[in-house]
Amino acid sequence: MRRGITATALVATLALAATACGGDDESGGSKGSGELSGTVTWWDTSNVGSEDKVFKKIAEGFEKEHPKVDVKYVNVPFGEAQNKFKNAAQAGSGAPDVIRSEVAWTPEFADLGYLAPLDGTAALKDQGDFLEQAAASTKYKGKTYAVPQVIDSMGIFYNKKMFADAGVEPPASVADLKTVAEKIKKKTGKTGLYLRGDDSYYFLSFLYGEGGDLVDADAKTVTVDNAAGVKAFGVVKDLVDSGAAKTDATDGWENMMQSFKNGDVAMMINGPWAVADTLTGKEFTDKANLGISTVPAGSAGQGAPQGGHNLGVYAGSANLDASYAFVDYMTSVQTQAQTAGELNLLPTRTSAYAKKQAVDSEIVQFFKPVVETAVERPWIPETGSLFAPLNVEYTKVLTGQSTPEKAAKSTGDSYRKLLKGWK
Repeated sequence: MRRGITATALVATLALAATACGGDDESGGSKGSGELSGTVTWWDTSNVGSEDKVFKKIAEGFEKEHPKVDVKYVNVPFGEAQNKFKNAAQAGSGAPDVIRSEVAWTPEFADLGYLAPLDGTAALKDQGDFLEQAAASTKYKGKTYAVPQVIDSMGIFYNKKMFADAGVEPPASVADLKTVAEKIKKKTGKTGLYLRGDDSYYFLSFLYGEGGDLVDADAKTVTVDNAAGVKAFGVVKDLVDSGAAKTDATDGWENMMQSFKNGDVAMMINGPWAVADTLTGKEFTDKANLGISTVPAGSAGQGAPQGGHNLGVYAGSANLDASYAFVDYMTSVQTQAQTAGELNLLPTRTSAYAKKQAVDSEIVQFFKPVVETAVERPWIPETGSLFAPLNVEYTKVLTGQSTPEKAAKSTGDSYRKLLKGWK
């Protein structure tokens, strides 16, 4: 929730004090000497077991280029990172020098005064090379507070062998999805789709597909509870009620991934970040068995959300120079090409797409046009907070504890309490 003037002033004071005293006793390094030194603590929020290994290795490459800098790599679970960073920054102790921020967190952290402005620093080079939609989430009130590391969207992952056995093709629409799921069940005995039920980010494709959205930021109007929003809740409820999809109320990521990797379901909705983990499953020892298609269109069209991660520098860092250089290194063309090749993650720099690693990645090439047409979320400080009430109502609908109408209304009511003065 956005803070008032008094709280904002307090945050600014804390940030300035932390800058003067040092946010981490180990972070202090040389400034202005021409040679970087000291410690840079980096909180990485990438997936453990796949992405984290690659990012840690890349960070070690920065140390080789700057032997007097020690990068302290810390993998922080994604679900904990947002609040953990806010708590540490507010306390003025324990925050990292650099954080990997989900795109929606950046304007919130900036509004609270926790991120250092990057315009004119070594962190922000060749700004014109960044994809316009990737750079949009890094800006707040005319300043740049982060550098885009990866951009992503969502698609349908499907088991090609299971589809061949059932004689079906990837569904182009929600109606097709139900038909395909019915044929898969009849031919193979397996459920068609695993629909993650504890994270409403997976609901957005259906909301956008019905022509809806969470809010209209320009008009300062809540829209999640309009007719399109109600219809979208009804669509996901019908998928579960009809048996086309199975869902969960807790530990949705693990349940979804294991079900798909083990061949218990034929499809899941996911993004490029899930590819490396998916390919560790027994169903995908032959990588060619993994198919990816666009998310099924709703009655208003096809709509996938734009996601991704940015790298921000803590305003209270005691080693800003090295932190800026580290962010530049981690978002460089070379590094983005490497992550495209090793992890199939989409670069945020236009020139990185011309590199061999990106060109050779079928996943990157598939998702690039998807990202270009993906629906942006509103880049307001409260965007990251919009999911908490939506998660509750989304899960209730999928598990039969609420109706689409009640869920939409309850979410809308929560948003209007969060967004003071909005219609």
